[in-house]
Amino acid sequence: MQFPTRSVLSGALAATLLAAGTAACTYRNAPAPAAGQASAAGRTGGGADLADGSGTRVALVPGGAHPYFQPWKTAGAAAKKTYGLGDVTFDETAEWDQQKQNNLLSTLAARGYNAFGVFGVSPTDINTTFADLRSQGFPVASLGSCPAGDKDEADFCLSTDVGLAAYKAAKAAITAMGGKGTLVHLTGNNVDANTQLRIKGVARAVKESGGRVKLLQTVTDIDTDLQTAQKAVSDLMAAKGGQITGIVATAYNPAVAAADAVKSSGSKAKVIAIDDDAKILSGIRQGTVTATVVQNPTGQAEIGTWALALLQTRQCTMRDPGVEVDSGSFVVTKANVADYDEARQEKTRQLKTAFADTYLSCG
Repeated sequence: MQFPTRSVLSGALAATLLAAGTAACTYRNAPAPAAGQASAAGRTGGGADLADGSGTRVALVPGGAHPYFQPWKTAGAAAKKTYGLGDVTFDETAEWDQQKQNNLLSTLAARGYNAFGVFGVSPTDINTTFADLRSQGFPVASLGSCPAGDKDEADFCLSTDVGLAAYKAAKAAITAMGGKGTLVHLTGNNVDANTQLRIKGVARAVKESGGRVKLLQTVTDIDTDLQTAQKAVSDLMAAKGGQITGIVATAYNPAVAAADAVKSSGSKAKVIAIDDDAKILSGIRQGTVTATVVQNPTGQAEIGTWALALLQTRQCTMRDPGVEVDSGSFVVTKANVADYDEARQEKTRQLKTAFADTYLSCG
């Protein structure tokens, strides 16, 4: 692939995911509107209705290939039509490599894309990427993951509060276990800040059990692909399956692997998964999966694209640049598996109102 001679990003961005380290950010919850606070339209007279987005070209760029990001494609295409944008594209590199993502962003900018929604590969280095893009005049949203540390150089972050989602999952597992027993946590890359937050969320739930629940093991680095996850779960069940009364999976491939392993082995372990893969939902209906915690990637792409267009047209600015907003997480059980998406859609509507009323200043 040929890259433009004028690089949008600085040459200092050579760090890869392996250099990310284990630093994790503290999720900064976005402020709630003050009592009696007027809407953005009331304060500015302009409102957050996009006047003309025909010159806005948004690029949605994940850190690499992963099923989680597939809803970004359809949500981005829908947002293009709804808001009359010049274009919305979805593009990703084949590998999870920060330098390759930087190169892709540079290429997209040279092709005329002028607003970016990015899931950074390296949580400790992505801020440099965000700062470089913004220095070129491009609005940037950190979607699906916030940078590590206490600062976010993107205009805003719209992401799952992953620590809270993992806590919800572990609490659901502990409840299904009858409040006692042995729990295993299956998750993603240990160097990912999100993984560290998930580990803390599960540990918090276990601590609240007052010693009645033991965390037997946390298995990391098994979300590369389904085969890796299946082998890890198979080995775990062979070695310690008899001790396990609950499994909480906070990464996509381990969740699918755990559901398959419990079903095929006849284990009585309660499985709490993440996201809404068809196998997971089928397992909930059949009773082999107790629950799952779904996220809101569609809302991230939809609201992120809309807000980026308002920033790109200079119709709005951020009241608190770098604000981190929880895109929502939802526990799905057999009782609500048929209609859980209604709650997610309602959350997305609430997010749009929150941006208009609280996070954006428009005029």
